Amino acid sequence: MGVSHLLQKVFSKFIGEKKLNTIAIIDYGMSNLSSVIRATRYVAPNDSVIVTSKPEEINNADKIIFPGQGAAKKCMESIDKQNLSKIIKRNSQEKPFLGICMGMQVLMDFSEENNGTNCLGIIEGKVKKFKRKENIKLKIPHMGWNKVTQKNDHPIWYNIKNESYFYFVHSYFIEPIDKSYIIGETVYGNTFSSTIAKDNIVAIQGHPEKSSSNGLQFLKNFIEI
Repeated sequence: MGVSHLLQKVFSKFIGEKKLNTIAIIDYGMSNLSSVIRATRYVAPNDSVIVTSKPEEINNADKIIFPGQGAAKKCMESIDKQNLSKIIKRNSQEKPFLGICMGMQVLMDFSEENNGTNCLGIIEGKVKKFKRKENIKLKIPHMGWNKVTQKNDHPIWYNIKNESYFYFVHSYFIEPIDKSYIIGETVYGNTFSSTIAKDNIVAIQGHPEKSSSNGLQFLKNFIEI
């Protein structure tokens, strides 16, 4: 499934008029950022890619990448400790914003992880844990390559074939209240929301920075939107 002709036309126009960007990768102390930094600089060699937790640098950036790993509670504690909650909320509403893995999950209202954790509440929904089923061998965490089925036309899928493989490492998945935000789904035991988009926000449960050519195209598309 490709993007519509209209989206292709608009997207091509954006690429043709591309300006230099400052891309801020938010460092809140809970992520191994090296792969994200390398991949972003690879697909955006002419842009300024900064790694920062400084509010003024985040506010002045043109685009935001919000990666993460680890447990929801510790991630939220780290965000709060660095006084980044309001900064993240503000910038997610004002400019292109990409959440990756835990950076996707904490956009929700609430996570089941760590006996329940309140998250940022940027997108209505919750984070749920994979549950093992009888007669189904389901390894948790979900780790490895899996397909993403594209559910909606969106410029983030430009030049990425439907059911392309992305790399995943997670034990929890998101469940947004508004299903229209879901632009990609993946099957692991059940079908879960693996990619969402709301206004200027795009978020993916997989790791595009570790997903070979498909992941690099995904990052490139985000930067060029």
